Amino acid sequence: MIKTVKDVDLKGKRIIMRVDFNVPMKDGVVQDDTRIMAALPTIKYILEQNPRSLVLMSHLGDPKKDVKKAQEKAEKAGKPWTDADAEKFINGKNRMAPVVKYFSEKLGKEVIFLPDALGQKNAIDSLPEGAVAMLENTRFHKEETSKDPAERDIMAKELASYGDIFVNDAFGTAHRDQASTASIAKFMGCESVGGFLMEKEVKYIQPMVENPPKPQVAIIGGAKVSSKIAVLESLLKNASALIIGGGMAYTFLKAQGYSVGKSLVEDDFIDTAKKLLSDAQAKGVKIVLPVDHVGAAEFSPDVQAVAIDSIDIPADLMAMDVGPKTVELYKEVLSTAKSVVWNGPVGVFEFEAFAKGTAAVAQLVADATGRGAMTVVGGGDSVAAVNKFNLADKMSHVSTGGGASLEFLEGKTLPGIAVLATK
Repeated sequence: MIKTVKDVDLKGKRIIMRVDFNVPMKDGVVQDDTRIMAALPTIKYILEQNPRSLVLMSHLGDPKKDVKKAQEKAEKAGKPWTDADAEKFINGKNRMAPVVKYFSEKLGKEVIFLPDALGQKNAIDSLPEGAVAMLENTRFHKEETSKDPAERDIMAKELASYGDIFVNDAFGTAHRDQASTASIAKFMGCESVGGFLMEKEVKYIQPMVENPPKPQVAIIGGAKVSSKIAVLESLLKNASALIIGGGMAYTFLKAQGYSVGKSLVEDDFIDTAKKLLSDAQAKGVKIVLPVDHVGAAEFSPDVQAVAIDSIDIPADLMAMDVGPKTVELYKEVLSTAKSVVWNGPVGVFEFEAFAKGTAAVAQLVADATGRGAMTVVGGGDSVAAVNKFNLADKMSHVSTGGGASLEFLEGKTLPGIAVLATK
């Protein structure tokens, strides 16, 4: 396990802490504060230990990419785009100041906003005793995300000079080897430790990959096989059953020779699907694919839902959700599970007509938790689903990191965790 803030003496120390305040913004207003609230327990604990100061850092979107997308959208609509437009867009989407104001209210304490991520050492050294401050968006500096370690180190070294102890509680960016997430640890004069959120993510996800309570059932959904190959291969090592749903299921069904109609299929990954099916059979892992479907003539929220009471899908339809027989299969497989990992919906749950399958999965995983199984939900869409169906508090753990949780489940070493001291 990683060392955390509880394993080091924080009294009188300057703390530099990476948080994940990359929250959705609209016109300078925070739209969802889940990530902010998730960091509060660690921040409050640190402040209770009477540190000299606490300086927080985070990214907020990707300014360069976000501006480029906004410019392309404006030009496509025939609207002129100026530097003033870019500045206005950044102020509403990428500046940390509105986030700092919002966070300050939630913390119940003034949080001082520092107008840049670099060049702040004098300001930090001059902070009042016990003050909390937050740097401007770290991604306003190209060194933060540079592929060149030497470039990242330039920024990381300065960030390290802002504190005596580095705390990383940003699991959502732990898979990124960046200046503020990993490189900074090379320049700290003392141990780098995790926050409580990071500790919880490691506590629940690592066993799912290395030594889960058995039998383990993995539910892997989402649109594409290509994005989930590594996690499927990783989970084959310990799972007794793999439930494969969502758009990716139709590539597997086509690989088995079934008709998939107009459903989403990655033809380039048919052979990959065949190999995964063969590997699963060799390891004695049961693969559960849809045996019936809910289809539609086209991909639209208003289209008529059509029940398809067979594995084969008619040529004029595309599958958009799993049917009731498939849900019963899920129920049977999950009934004996001692651990469940869920990444990806099994249907287009954002369209009401095709949400029943994913809602049923969410309830079945919640039921498994109630029976004492360890259940972990990871991936942005799965998390959105359990929140939509008001079942997040019925899971053992709902991960805050989409890409990070996926890579962790793939068995990869995450740079933002690898740099932390262990015990």
